[in-house]
Amino acid sequence: MYYVVTGAAGFIGSNLIRGLNERGITDIVAVDELAHADKFANLADCDIADYFEKDAFLERLEEGLFDGALTAIFHQGACSDTTLTDGRYMMQTNYDYSKRLLEYCIDDEVHLIYASSAAVYGAGREFREARECEAPLNIYGYSKFLFDQLVRRRFEERTAQIVGLRYFNVYGERESHKGRMASVAYHLFNQYLGAGYVRLFAGSGGYGDGEQRRDFVAVEDCVKVNLFFLENPEQSGIFNVGTGAAHTFNEVAAATVNACRKARGEQPFTLSALRERGMIQYIPFPADLKDRYQSYTQADISALRAAGYDAAFFAVEEGVARYCQALLRKSPA
Repeated sequence: MYYVVTGAAGFIGSNLIRGLNERGITDIVAVDELAHADKFANLADCDIADYFEKDAFLERLEEGLFDGALTAIFHQGACSDTTLTDGRYMMQTNYDYSKRLLEYCIDDEVHLIYASSAAVYGAGREFREARECEAPLNIYGYSKFLFDQLVRRRFEERTAQIVGLRYFNVYGERESHKGRMASVAYHLFNQYLGAGYVRLFAGSGGYGDGEQRRDFVAVEDCVKVNLFFLENPEQSGIFNVGTGAAHTFNEVAAATVNACRKARGEQPFTLSALRERGMIQYIPFPADLKDRYQSYTQADISALRAAGYDAAFFAVEEGVARYCQALLRKSPA
């Protein structure tokens, strides 16, 4: 029996394959599209059984090639560019493709664990897996919201496990291909190494300079949550995946700079000292992000805990430091 990972060469997908490999699972069908060929590097240290381009895989799936041969589909593939204005492409990629996978999983009794997003909550202040909390601000968030709604409507028809995971702000290894959509920690790390300072947005949404708050979650924790549900197939539903604690962008910046300083044998600085020395600077908030930006997120993880997931999450300072150490190991001397 095979496990399918869509978005296999992407950020969370490739980390998930490594997590499966570490559990001795190598019968993995990797699904992605490599129009940007450099993404292959994320799969180079992974053990898989086969690879398909995403449209070719769906065609063969619906032709019956995999009937009776699949245990679970980890659907991590998506267009995650929150600034994209091509709504047709976004809906085809994130909604239509996901809908066809859902149909197959229901028909063939295959477990489906898929990536949703905290973007479904928009500018709300309550981040609970309930319809009244959901109001996406952009087409990306809407595409994820609409599929979650479809899952809710089809939920009683399920023949196997169906789990939606609403990732909050994920950071960690294997995200360099994401460009501008890579994590805040990744961008700040490269800014500091390149210029000796980092840049954050000035105040917005009622928050001071760099004081916008997000729930930053390490990709290692996202993988652990996926594998928890794989190991507990009786659990189904839509669940938030975050630490349950919001942190400021200033805190992420300080953690990033101090991790780099520590690697050089230098003493850490407080936030105020980093500001005074110009190591944290602020740029005007982009006009094109106004009314489409989440200035605050904090996952309510009570449903995840009630499902039995009791592992601790990396705190921002520790998780970002670990990530920076990994990036430094791969950086040219």
